[in-house]
Amino acid sequence: MSNIHIQETYDVSPRVKKALSKADIPVPFSYFPSDDGTDENLLLLLHGLGTDAIFSSPDDGIECRIRGYSFTVQQPWASVEPPSNCGSCSTCTATWYTSFDDFGETIQWPNPTPALDLLDKVVNRLIDGCGWLPHRIHLFGFAQGGSVAAEFGIKWWKQHLASQISSDSPSSGSKGTLGSIISISGPLLSYPTPSAKKSSTPTLIVHALPPAETALSSGAVADIKKAYDNVTEKATREPGMPSSKAGWQPIMQFWSTYLGRRQMDGLYEVMSGTAAPSS
Repeated sequence: MSNIHIQETYDVSPRVKKALSKADIPVPFSYFPSDDGTDENLLLLLHGLGTDAIFSSPDDGIECRIRGYSFTVQQPWASVEPPSNCGSCSTCTATWYTSFDDFGETIQWPNPTPALDLLDKVVNRLIDGCGWLPHRIHLFGFAQGGSVAAEFGIKWWKQHLASQISSDSPSSGSKGTLGSIISISGPLLSYPTPSAKKSSTPTLIVHALPPAETALSSGAVADIKKAYDNVTEKATREPGMPSSKAGWQPIMQFWSTYLGRRQMDGLYEVMSGTAAPSS
């Protein structure tokens, strides 16, 4: 007969995390706490070129759309604004990286380093100062924001992989896995170097079909798969941010798989086939 014992469930991170403050990061941001007071997943939103109210309003923005599609999660969310102004575009006020040269021409290989350094500070602050675990931080970006999210996932993975090698500690490498990344029409900006150890962060790429202006190039998704081990691709006929329930459905399905759920206090897990833990 199998051994059966009961083990109380618990979480290693606090149920309520410290909220981001203006002293934590050097750029404007919006922070909205979770509805039920439980901070289990943090959704970090990165919008596209220029300011976008959909990422900064709890009533008219992305959070309202999530609630409207009956998707309830234990998550606060934060929207971080890009660090610089777009001098070559009169209709845009903020940019994650320089996309145009002095003549208004598109830069073929833009440099996202300043944006990645900023995100590095933000995520480290969330972990070290606010109590978040890396695998509970989820990035969601549109266009430029999607590209920055995808590039940051690679940067985060590589630096923690290097830390694992130098310290000979498996836990150092596991910190390089974020909760998930969703990129809406945001390709990589760099050419990924094939590696035996791809990032294990689950990644969803949503992109419009040609001839939409936001359609990705033929090799964009293949490039992302060279850097990430777990990539889901969804093509859509909506050219920009999802605006319909059908457009949001693959995003909701993805989150339902990878968003964590904190157990209620006082719950117990029934274990079978293993020895009871020593007291």
